[in-house]
Amino acid sequence: MTTDYKCVTKIEEVREYLADHDLVAFDYETAPDAAYRTEEKAALDPAKAHICTMSLSVKEHTGIMIPVAHLTGTNMDSDTFYQFLQDFLTDKSITKICHNYVFESSFSYKNGIVIQPPVYDTICAAQMTLKAPGQFRKLSDSGLKTLALNLCKEPLPSFTAVTEGRNFDELDPTDPETIRYSCADADFALRLYHICNNWFDRYLPNHRWIVENIESPTAVYVGMMKQNGIPMDIEAMTDAKTNADMEIDRLKNEIVDITGGVEVGSNCSTAAFKKYLYETRELPILKRTDKLAPSVDDEALLLLKDYCAEHDPELVSLFDKVLEYRKWQKLKSTYLDGYLNFVNNATGRIHPDLMQLATETGRFACRKPNLQNSPQKGQDPVGLRNFIKAPDGWSLLESD
Repeated sequence: MTTDYKCVTKIEEVREYLADHDLVAFDYETAPDAAYRTEEKAALDPAKAHICTMSLSVKEHTGIMIPVAHLTGTNMDSDTFYQFLQDFLTDKSITKICHNYVFESSFSYKNGIVIQPPVYDTICAAQMTLKAPGQFRKLSDSGLKTLALNLCKEPLPSFTAVTEGRNFDELDPTDPETIRYSCADADFALRLYHICNNWFDRYLPNHRWIVENIESPTAVYVGMMKQNGIPMDIEAMTDAKTNADMEIDRLKNEIVDITGGVEVGSNCSTAAFKKYLYETRELPILKRTDKLAPSVDDEALLLLKDYCAEHDPELVSLFDKVLEYRKWQKLKSTYLDGYLNFVNNATGRIHPDLMQLATETGRFACRKPNLQNSPQKGQDPVGLRNFIKAPDGWSLLESD
């Protein structure tokens, strides 16, 4: 279908397009700051990137693109743009629609703007609709390009195909493909708004209310939380990692001494360790894997420990050490190395992905890393929760 997309650089052109519309979809394209131009995915990180383009759509199959920080061509004056952005995003008479509000909110908040309702997140709406009878869409089914193809029956070009390895701010803002790519994101968000609401009104009206009044406003604040991040005590984490390495080495050496030099690997699940248990020591196979191989998971080791307490007491300490070794390896790989790998080198904080509709039960999920899954105090010899440290002059509040 024919589209009417164009690039505008004058605020008067923006106002003329918006007119008195009270339903507006928008989208940002972002680009890395100078210090992070070669860093992979830096353009998606508010701490390392900036808005270079904004698109708006008030009517399906139409849209305008506003270049604000392109390295070639004409941009809108930056002060003019950000004053418009502040006014637009805080206007309570306009329903502001976008796909994945967490992203737009985080970049807006970086620029000092808290987006005000009414807001509507089409990625939340998609996850509140049925993909098939009895099957709600998952987050993985709710990407804009997936929905454009499945619900709008139109393919959208990939970012890679349009940019050809360049950052978005390196594209010519007057190029038709640049304009099409930018405007389509806002246009298709608007189309999805109508598609989802028509579905809600027909099948699950309460879900529309939830999207508009709970999930979409929540997404705005999730974006702000992601931008703020979690302040971490990096020095304490590094010290704990060193201590964990020492404890792991100690346990591994003791296990190797007991087994007579058997290679146990990082998790005591090597073929050599299995052979030691079931062939050299001729222990009974008390548990098997799904493929019917002898198991050496924690449950199998506990069963073997109980067996040895009665039949071979000298081996009991081996199982205690192996289970302790595994615990320390888990703590180190998941929580020490894992957390340190996700410390943002621009902020010194961890900025995890918080996903409000990613579980069957409706509870939040967290990844990169999963900070919701830190071990409880009684099961944590490292004190992982103490690594979250308030900045000087601030305090942490824990509530449940």
